[in-house]
Amino acid sequence: QVQLVESGGGLVQPGGSLRLSCAASGSIFSVYTMGWYRQAPGQQRELVAAITSSNRRNYADSVKGRFTISRNNVNNTVYLQMDSLKPEDTAIYYCNAEIRQIGTVYELKYWGQGTQVTVSS
Repeated sequence: QVQLVESGGGLVQPGGSLRLSCAASGSIFSVYTMGWYRQAPGQQRELVAAITSSNRRNYADSVKGRFTISRNNVNNTVYLQMDSLKPEDTAIYYCNAEIRQIGTVYELKYWGQGTQVTVSS
């Protein structure tokens, strides 16, 4: 079994910062691309940032220069440092990871349960 556990969400004022964490655990052979998605009220889920196993990064245009994605390959954990937060960043943030489970020869995408980020004064 494989699971992703997220933490770090909360309420913050505009201009503030939050750091999200997502740890993959279970019967893991290897973790490939990891990323963060978000879904705001009345909006579709969108990719926020992604990072490959070789540390290649990709960001949504709306968060470039403000968010930073990173990973720890020892602990299979991905982070999202969010600075200069805006009210429009308010959403549920979901962790995603491509993982090969022990005993398999293929990768599957796994999702965290989501963590609420609210940016409001």
